[in-house]
Amino acid sequence: MSLNVYGIPNCGTCKKAFAWLEEKGVDYTFINTKENPPTQAMIEKWVEELTARPMRNTSGLSYRALGEEKKEWSDAQWTEAFAKDAMLLKRPLFEKGGKAVMVGFRAKEDVKEATLL
Repeated sequence: MSLNVYGIPNCGTCKKAFAWLEEKGVDYTFINTKENPPTQAMIEKWVEELTARPMRNTSGLSYRALGEEKKEWSDAQWTEAFAKDAMLLKRPLFEKGGKAVMVGFRAKEDVKEATLL
């Protein structure tokens, strides 16, 4: 089953994920979201699969630049914001077999293994 990893190459969390995947012998395809931003349709699908809340990159400058109203935004409003600025997406985002299965890389080891292997 194919595994796609969306993120940016200089992201520390992405680097940890790459190292973990390589250590486990997992073949994956890396998609640089700065060079190839996801389409609105892709983001809509991901939000359906994961919801917008875990997909928010709350530590980035783009997120902090948004107004306070972001706290009240619906998934649809977040989908639109993610489509306009891929830096708002938490990284990495994992898509397995065409379905978004995990975002970020802080899950417990057993969860990562069950989700990504």
